[in-house]
Amino acid sequence: MLEPYAQFENIVRRASQFTEARSLPSGGLHPFEERNIHPKLPGKARELFDDGHYAQATFEAYKFIDKEVQRHSGWTDSGFKLMMKVFDKDTPLIKLTSVSSMSEKDEQEGFRFLFAGSILAIRNPRGHEHSIVDSPDKCLDHLSLASLLIRRIEDAGFK
Repeated sequence: MLEPYAQFENIVRRASQFTEARSLPSGGLHPFEERNIHPKLPGKARELFDDGHYAQATFEAYKFIDKEVQRHSGWTDSGFKLMMKVFDKDTPLIKLTSVSSMSEKDEQEGFRFLFAGSILAIRNPRGHEHSIVDSPDKCLDHLSLASLLIRRIEDAGFK
């Protein structure tokens, strides 16, 4: 049997599932399904989201992206430096396009900055600051961008 405090914690963690704010007009879909959040994101991100820890859920998702880029590129750096090296338009370690035309080079470079910028603007503050509080919608926006980045890597043939 659980201690009274543990029982209370279990109830509190699940209470949001039964409040009006959580009842969804979309047929009861979880917000991750509504937003088509990539299923490859770690389950920990969804658990944190469900428990109301939105900034931490975002942080877990972007740590995952960092590790995925490392895995696919074979590069050991992390963060901004990793993204700028790996997605370079002239010598990319991960080619998102064939980089043969100016348009394809621009796309490669654009995604380079999306990856690097999301690490700087979204992941890093949540990893270095202790008092960031995100709303559910802001978290879902961050996770939607993370999903786009993961899908773009997959579309380039990296699974």
